[in-house]
Amino acid sequence: MKDHEILNLYLARDERALRESSEKYGSYCHSIAQNILHNLQDAEECVNDTWLQAWVSIPPARPVRLGQYLGGITRHLSLDKYRQRGKAAGGDVTVALDEIAQIVASDVSVADQAAQREMLMAIDRFLWALPERECNIFIRRYYHMDAIKQIAKRYGLRETNVKKILSRTREKLRAYLEKEGWTI
Repeated sequence: MKDHEILNLYLARDERALRESSEKYGSYCHSIAQNILHNLQDAEECVNDTWLQAWVSIPPARPVRLGQYLGGITRHLSLDKYRQRGKAAGGDVTVALDEIAQIVASDVSVADQAAQREMLMAIDRFLWALPERECNIFIRRYYHMDAIKQIAKRYGLRETNVKKILSRTREKLRAYLEKEGWTI
């Protein structure tokens, strides 16, 4: 089923939307949750909560890219659960979050949603300007929370090459955000 058809089911409050979402995007959402949580039961819980959150939020939300919307919900729920575990969670996700926090931790208040949106739009513009492979590697690491090893395998690179690409991209992002007027 196409995304616009699934979205129409949500808008019509037809529960088939949940089944269709699960069929089309279940494995995608599960991989995001699993990459963050590394726990099958917790990942499954977050994916199930994703369908509930989508049901509650559509309408009024009318996502242009349903898969991205559902993946975003899964990511946020998974990161919330990850943070609830505290420092004991550790692992590759902590490293990825620390790497990116050094750049995007700025003078933007958590309560200032307009400023957060502006920063996200600036990051989005930056990513669109990158070469495709560099952009994809960055997204795999900091959005999907893929391990360096997974990214290296996916792109046929050495882990050291992936680390260099990510480091250079983070530095480019830092420079771009500063040029755009963000305090880093």
